[in-house]
Amino acid sequence: MKKLILMGRSGAGKTTLSQALKGEQVEYKKTQYIDYEDFLIDTPGEYAENHDLGAALCLYAYEADVVALLIAADDEYSLFPPNITCMVNREVIGVVTKKNKGNPEIAERWLRLSGCKTVFFVDSKTREGVEEILKHLKNNTKPKK
Repeated sequence: MKKLILMGRSGAGKTTLSQALKGEQVEYKKTQYIDYEDFLIDTPGEYAENHDLGAALCLYAYEADVVALLIAADDEYSLFPPNITCMVNREVIGVVTKKNKGNPEIAERWLRLSGCKTVFFVDSKTREGVEEILKHLKNNTKPKK
């Protein structure tokens, strides 16, 4: 299975998605450090929100096969600038979390503007959409919309 790194702002659902992908019980947990285990690298939101810490994300991206940019459907803005995916020589996927809240279409547009060609929609608490990401990591297949 390909190794996946999760990047996004605080509250985007990175750790919750990480728990769902690993088949663990989903419960709130604040990631305080870069959590590197199994096929996942979970990162604190502060690393994406703070320019000085962003360099660590760049370094850890080289440890992964796939970079996932996460935006929650109820987010009011995107941290990711247009065409940011060209900065990484890895596959970059978009993940819209909390797909049953807010406006997932706007979150998808932000991810596509950032350069994500493949976008997944998930609700980590119900595990809806999680299996598609796992299949992608195993087979590199395109998600169904």
